[in-house]
Amino acid sequence: MRVVGIDPGLRNLGWGVIDVNGSRLSHVANGICHSEGGDLAARLLSLHHQLTEIFHRFAPQAAAVEKTFVNKDGAGTLKLGQARGIAMLVPAQFGLSVGEYAPNSVKKTVVGVGHAAKEQIAHMVRVQLPGVDLAGPDAADALAIAICHAHHARIPAAIAQKVRA
Repeated sequence: MRVVGIDPGLRNLGWGVIDVNGSRLSHVANGICHSEGGDLAARLLSLHHQLTEIFHRFAPQAAAVEKTFVNKDGAGTLKLGQARGIAMLVPAQFGLSVGEYAPNSVKKTVVGVGHAAKEQIAHMVRVQLPGVDLAGPDAADALAIAICHAHHARIPAAIAQKVRA
């Protein structure tokens, strides 16, 4: 199964693609979509075009997006929510359902603690995907989201297999 993880952001939208074969994970690609254009609509359209190209190029079979947390800046939260809408829309356009994970859940799955620093996330992504060349912290977070989804998707599949047996 090929999984894409998306770390939504209006300026920098991180993405990471992994292949999952049983409990084995392997890195496919990662990067950062940088929004272009002056106004909000143009920036969102730019992110949509870039993310759509990634889906065409890597043909993921599953997608996961980080849930938005509310912060003190209401306007910033709304803008992040709009970027997250693009991160949810593109997989839906390719017929994929989207797994959603809270930041603490991603950190706990990948690092082992729910309040890990970005450096710890990047380190554990490198441990779990040996040889990966990270495009930046947003790409590392996106790969962590994909890893989280792979772990959570495996649990229902393992249960279903035991029920069939």
